[in-house]
Amino acid sequence: MIAARQNRLEGPHLPHSDSRHGKFSRAVERLMPRLGLLAILAALCLGGALMLGGGGLSFVLGATGGTLLVLAGLVYAMAWRFRRQNRQSQQAVAQFVQHDATPCLVCDAEGQISHVNAAAEKRFEHGAQTLAKALEDVFANPSAVIFRLTKRAETAGAAHEDVVTRRGHVRLATHRVGGNGFLWRIEEMTEKGQTRTGESSALPTLTVGRNNAVLFMNAAARRLIGERVKSLDRLFTTLPVRPGEVQTISTKEGSRQVVLAEIRGAGGRAELYLVPAPESSAPFREASHPDQDSARHMEALPVPLMKLAVDGTVLSLNEQARDLLGIASCEGKHLSALLEGLGRSINSWLTEVAEGREVTNNEFLRVARRDRETFVQVLLKRSYASGETSLIAVLNDATELKTLEAKFLQSQKMQAIGQLAGGVAHDFNNLLTAISGHCDLLLLRHDQSDPDYNDLVQINQNANRAAALIRQLLAFSRKQTLQPKLLDLRETLSDLTHLLNRLVGETVTLTLEHDPVVHRLRADKRQLEQVLMNIVVNARDAMPEGGKIRLETESLDLAEPMKRNRAVVPAGRYVCIRVRDEGTGMPPEILEKIFEPFYTTKRTGEGTGLGLSTAYGIVKQSGGFIFADSTPGEGTVFSLIFPIHDEDDAPEDATVPVDATPAAAPVGDGVILLVEDEAPVRSFAARALRLRGYTVLEAESAEEALRTLDETDLDIDVFVTDVIMPGMDGPSWVRKALEAHPGVRVVFVSGYAEDAFAEGQPRIPNSVFLPKPFSLTELTEIVQRQLH
Repeated sequence: MIAARQNRLEGPHLPHSDSRHGKFSRAVERLMPRLGLLAILAALCLGGALMLGGGGLSFVLGATGGTLLVLAGLVYAMAWRFRRQNRQSQQAVAQFVQHDATPCLVCDAEGQISHVNAAAEKRFEHGAQTLAKALEDVFANPSAVIFRLTKRAETAGAAHEDVVTRRGHVRLATHRVGGNGFLWRIEEMTEKGQTRTGESSALPTLTVGRNNAVLFMNAAARRLIGERVKSLDRLFTTLPVRPGEVQTISTKEGSRQVVLAEIRGAGGRAELYLVPAPESSAPFREASHPDQDSARHMEALPVPLMKLAVDGTVLSLNEQARDLLGIASCEGKHLSALLEGLGRSINSWLTEVAEGREVTNNEFLRVARRDRETFVQVLLKRSYASGETSLIAVLNDATELKTLEAKFLQSQKMQAIGQLAGGVAHDFNNLLTAISGHCDLLLLRHDQSDPDYNDLVQINQNANRAAALIRQLLAFSRKQTLQPKLLDLRETLSDLTHLLNRLVGETVTLTLEHDPVVHRLRADKRQLEQVLMNIVVNARDAMPEGGKIRLETESLDLAEPMKRNRAVVPAGRYVCIRVRDEGTGMPPEILEKIFEPFYTTKRTGEGTGLGLSTAYGIVKQSGGFIFADSTPGEGTVFSLIFPIHDEDDAPEDATVPVDATPAAAPVGDGVILLVEDEAPVRSFAARALRLRGYTVLEAESAEEALRTLDETDLDIDVFVTDVIMPGMDGPSWVRKALEAHPGVRVVFVSGYAEDAFAEGQPRIPNSVFLPKPFSLTELTEIVQRQLH
């Protein structure tokens, strides 16, 4: 046991010590060895004064001797005072940490131990007088580490350092106490930064590294085995170890049977817990009932465990299992009342395991608790005790794993539906381009007095409505073409409020509240308005008897990432738009599905289920986040979060808004190479360009376009090409063509979004994008701008 002076505490307080107090105290301590010299000098001076009798010299010697004597007395008094204060400080700290589970020692600046707590007495079982001597069995050359930490603590008040030892990581921490004392704490770690708990556990615990090397054994394990072992092959008769099963170990007293539990850590390490089988529990306590002893060690295990009868009745479970299942006690209940979602009869599974004919003894189940959704991985093993067969269930919290799995499946489902929607939208855009384009050609030959004119206008208008529906599909699949610009929220929402007031009707009141400082965001104004309209319309429908809808804006400054549901909003500056209603609200099971496509709670014919999924797609494609909070009977709040963009808008290369009237198109002059695999679209585009005076060369594929370039003597001014085509795509053949024809300008057309093909590829110079469906005027005007 460490030799230490266990002094009685004289004061219950913990004196404050600052740097100046400590330095002054140490200065006084350094003067203490010189007190004898001062006393001798004082005695010589006083003796000389007595021998000389009188006179000036006698007076000087007498005064000097008296001064030295007084100085020696003051130094002694101050040293006694500081020593007493330091002793009181150290005693107060020693009493404070006496029952700390971590070994703690109080030492002076030279490392002499004055106090130790109970954990340190138990940990260091030898008569060390100094800290360096006590730590010799923890790691080699402790003096250097102690010196570094002492010097840092003298300046900063505290210091710590992690040391790698043969047992693992050890954290050595020190705190300055009083003027000349230090409190030392020695924490053993299972991993870097995790305190070891096995040492204080009553359960035999081993820390095992790679290659089955034993890195640490706690006191209970050393008592059970009778010695330290360096490898598992010296302990277990058979390897590898099998968690949850009864295995035989070799001890100094002979072979013993234990049930093994294992917790895997990082870096290839693992904690092994040896639970004595009922017939081998004697080394841990005096004779006791086997069931009580087994239950005691089961309760001490840091993993959730349940003991079941063959018919599934719960016989016992430990505290970890009770916490995981969310119940105080369940002895006597059947396993099926606690867990569900197996997909087959739980009784048949239990019977298979009990009879040793199970196909798998590892299943994922859902806990039947109402406060939160919890999933567990259940490892079921057969066990024999006192001639009876029982089942041991090892539970592992798999909620995070199942959440990730659900998130992955959801993303896969959304991706698949998005690809389907994008493909359908692409094909429909080709059809709509042909329909609206040929309608534009007919309108050029008819005036308003013609009886067919109104029919043609109706065809054109309905084609545009169909195009708007296709844009919704593309918005959901995040493949629409956005035209983001810097938006002033005050102006945008004020303009939108007039339209929203007409949408909500007379029984619903719409109010708008702005943050005093509203920053700008970058988004497509038309699409942002579509998002807010969808949300407001849903809020109106949730209040059939009327109510209030509030639009709010707020500036957010996130110093740390914000986690919401399954999304993480990075740290940064954001602007938030909230839409609050006083409607019926939504229960959690509906709230988690509202952004899924085609999911609706409205009656047939009242909703398509695309409104919120479209809003979700637009917000995500704009770089933002959308969240919903709802309480049944109180209402719903939608929060739209976008990054702040206060910088000036950069010059845009985007298409200038054009007039959709066919007659407004200009007349041009130039040679156009038109490449389009859809014959109706190619026919309309070629006729539209020729009507405006352009010379048009047609090709139905990229390969044919390259052959046309090689065969023609004409100088091509503009390439107008589809993006997605069989064989070589648009950007690929254009890059190849520009090698021989540099400087030719390009117009890409597609039913997909612009970034669907441009992502990850360098931008082609002098190129613009025209989304389908396009009108005659839009096509001819964009070609005209490319030529000039």
